[in-house]
Amino acid sequence: MLDCTGDLTPENKSSYNIVNKRGQMVRKGYTPEQIINKLWEAEVMLSQGATIAVITKKIGVSDHTYYRWCKEYGGMRIEQAKRLKELEQENSRLKRLVADLSLDNAILKEAARGNS
Repeated sequence: MLDCTGDLTPENKSSYNIVNKRGQMVRKGYTPEQIINKLWEAEVMLSQGATIAVITKKIGVSDHTYYRWCKEYGGMRIEQAKRLKELEQENSRLKRLVADLSLDNAILKEAARGNS
């Protein structure tokens, strides 16, 4: 189990950004499996005494991303993260379905009121 608790505050308030040649921020999309593997790698380095700034630079993410990942994925195994993402997608699909049905229902009620 990943343990992202404890003192995770950066030693200095600096952070670094990944910037392309045009000076634009580069956004990398990581799968939950990749995120958990990076958190495991970070935990190993943290236990060896590395600072958060060094760790985030080695795993290729910003301090903010590291803390966000710890909050979202800390303590999860890869299978759990996959299941979480599947459930989030299903939840989103069902919310859209409910919204569509609610709209249809409201339209039908309005039409029924107009016919009476």
